[in-house]
Amino acid sequence: MDQVQLATFQAVIGTGSFEAAARQLHVTPSAVSQRIKALESAVGQVLVRRARPCVATPAGEALVRFAGQVELLEREALAQARDGARVAIVVNADSLDTWFLPALAAVPGPAYELHTDDQDYTADLLRSGTAMAAVTAEHVAVQGCRLEPLGAMRYLPVGAATLPSDPAEAPMIVYNRKDQLQHRFLASLRRRGEPSAHYVPAAAAFVEAIRLGLGWGMVPEQRARPDIAAGLYRPLFPDKYLDVPLYWQYWKIESAVLGDLTAAVKAAAAATLRS
Repeated sequence: MDQVQLATFQAVIGTGSFEAAARQLHVTPSAVSQRIKALESAVGQVLVRRARPCVATPAGEALVRFAGQVELLEREALAQARDGARVAIVVNADSLDTWFLPALAAVPGPAYELHTDDQDYTADLLRSGTAMAAVTAEHVAVQGCRLEPLGAMRYLPVGAATLPSDPAEAPMIVYNRKDQLQHRFLASLRRRGEPSAHYVPAAAAFVEAIRLGLGWGMVPEQRARPDIAAGLYRPLFPDKYLDVPLYWQYWKIESAVLGDLTAAVKAAAAATLRS
């Protein structure tokens, strides 16, 4: 595969337009267009959806991942398999807030680019090629990726003492509109109805909203138990919880950085998550 054409394709998807890619590559937009057409002709598929911004078609998504893999391996080789490598990872906010960062600290060589999303959606960035590894709740491996079970993150239903004991009668604190943890917990109690919700899309602010009595929510036990012991809020049901199995998915390439990072992530998860 022509590496210039592949790099041009990566630039178009990364910048979102042929013009921006041309500026990045120091060539004319016409040259960018010709390279993309040549690459599409070689592959036999339309790879770029000409929109604002330009995005990869389903056929192009595989090439986005491939281009990122080539870039990672090239950087590793040029930097003696360590210095200068950049690793893009998507991780759910609760893992990032509790157990994940020590894994990165255990592999200090690469430059990390972190993305956050709900654990049920993090694998989407693997499919698009935006990330090369992910902490996800999706238990089926994305095409071209390996999958390793990490354990389960346990969530406790908590709220301030001023809230009703029945969570169906009190407002919910929800991280964002992708977050279904509170709804799943209510369903496990066979509660009907739809309580009102406050959307608080930041891990620390989410917990603070619960402490202030705005509503109840599902908080990782690593964060909840010290707060409960300190009297900042109470468990709504001391004997009930919600376990969310998590997995580590990463590109299926022989990369020293990804190998070291995978070992560190599994070790950090084993020390924190439920088996």
